[in-house]
Amino acid sequence: MAGNGGETTWCFSQVKGTLEDDVTEADLISCVEFNHDGELLATGDKGGRVVIFQRDPASKQCVPKKGEYNVYSTFQSHEPEFDYLKSLEIEEKINKIRWLKRKNQAHFLLSTNDKTIKLWKVSERDKRVTGYNTREESGRARDPARITQLRVPTWRPAEPMVEASSRRIFANAHTYHINSISLNSDQETYLSADDLRINLWHLEITDQSFNIVDIKPANMEELTEVITAAEFHPTECNLFVYSSSKGTIRLCDMRAAALCDRHAKLFEEPEDPHARSFFSEIISSISDVKLSNSGRYMMSRDYLGLKVWDLRMETKPVETYPVHEYLRSKLCSLYENDCIFDKFECCWSGDDQRLMTGSYNGFFRVFERACSGGRRGELTLEAARDAAARPRQPLRPRRVATTAKRKKDEISVDCLDFNKKILHTAWHPHESIIAVAATNNLFIFQDKF
Repeated sequence: MAGNGGETTWCFSQVKGTLEDDVTEADLISCVEFNHDGELLATGDKGGRVVIFQRDPASKQCVPKKGEYNVYSTFQSHEPEFDYLKSLEIEEKINKIRWLKRKNQAHFLLSTNDKTIKLWKVSERDKRVTGYNTREESGRARDPARITQLRVPTWRPAEPMVEASSRRIFANAHTYHINSISLNSDQETYLSADDLRINLWHLEITDQSFNIVDIKPANMEELTEVITAAEFHPTECNLFVYSSSKGTIRLCDMRAAALCDRHAKLFEEPEDPHARSFFSEIISSISDVKLSNSGRYMMSRDYLGLKVWDLRMETKPVETYPVHEYLRSKLCSLYENDCIFDKFECCWSGDDQRLMTGSYNGFFRVFERACSGGRRGELTLEAARDAAARPRQPLRPRRVATTAKRKKDEISVDCLDFNKKILHTAWHPHESIIAVAATNNLFIFQDKF
């Protein structure tokens, strides 16, 4: 996308998943994540499954390159559980996936549901052992009476096979539902956050974690806010941020104290008293926070928009992007159908120059930052089935009518489908390839150029 005030160069690349109207709850995608080099793309769903896609080698050799992915591995990460002490069902839904940086031939990733975090190893096998003494090549046990000599088993080439194996299970450390996991830049520790606490883990130790943030009051009736998201700084291993339902973001330094109950910085935009309403507190709640790849900026997503903060300036955001301001007049009905509590995620492009987040009606927004002093570009695109019929063709920008007078190419606010919500998006770390989860489908788009 060029910085031209919103003209699109994005085009459809692929869609993964069935395009049927009958979709089971278990098939709904609940998270999307590229690995560090963008060669793999993982999705988690409400059925506890993780599906990993691998970049098609041929698509990288094309001119221009194509962003095409094939299924690499599918495995069941979490199963439904039952907490007998609290008489609560624990859903298998995958809340977050985070990739570890690759150190050898295998890939490692963390996945979590509401209570349990797992470390998975995903590896390829292209050899098999033959020449067993106690069993046949088919696996059937041999008659001991027929074993007359000992053999040394050998490795033989075999059909390549991808297998996922659980290497660590980090459990029993969260009383409330886990909403975030984030790997530290040291690649040895990670944090996990629930509504009231943030824990620090070592990847090699499963039976203990350190509580680094605890906002639970002595009397729960005095509770005024909850933690909504948390993330480590991309390069400074002692820094992390966490956001709250009150619209604040706290930057904490683990060098200051073992329990980071005192923040180093507090990022909060003062509220306009004239604009205050019954819904003010709900729509100011931050659903996602992401630090830029450079570590200088931070992006937060509330219900109606995106804000970009400079870590060196706490008083107000340096950039504000309205995502769907036209919904402000619909807040009452959105409250009644619970849509106002939807948690939209956001993501940075690899060069930190563009931002992406989702909306309703299958729409998602791409913003180009005006860092170079040029015009700021913004675009509304749609993850829709008809895009699949026009591969490599530029996507048509969508517009929502904000007044009663509707233009030909605009859609009325009253016609938006609030069941088609884009909550989860991901951006390739080095290229203009984006992944958008729409119900049970994963759409992949790329810059035409």
